[in-house]
Amino acid sequence: MLLYLAQEGRGIGLANKLRAYTLQDGGLDTVDADQVLGFGDDERQYAVAVDMLNALNIDQVQLLTNNPLKMEALRQGGIEVVSRQALYGSVTDHNQRYLNAKATRGGHLLEDVLSGQR
Repeated sequence: MLLYLAQEGRGIGLANKLRAYTLQDGGLDTVDADQVLGFGDDERQYAVAVDMLNALNIDQVQLLTNNPLKMEALRQGGIEVVSRQALYGSVTDHNQRYLNAKATRGGHLLEDVLSGQR
């Protein structure tokens, strides 16, 4: 089952995500850019995902994520996260700073990909 939540840019919306990209091009990392725009580190809410799973009578999931906040939100909503599957792309010169910020500032579980292991 794949759930899609329309929460682009960690919940700040597509237009603000584009504004944040401009700030990142000016040297800010992803977290600082969102804060300059007046947003927190992550504005997403996961209660709707819990509601969707409950409506489908699903109380256990294998979650595809690098974000521990998603796992905790589902657990708090009564959904058992039986396992987590990491999602990795390739680290490039263009995304390394962004991924480092997600790991160090956002707590994302990216150690393996950032250290070159997979």
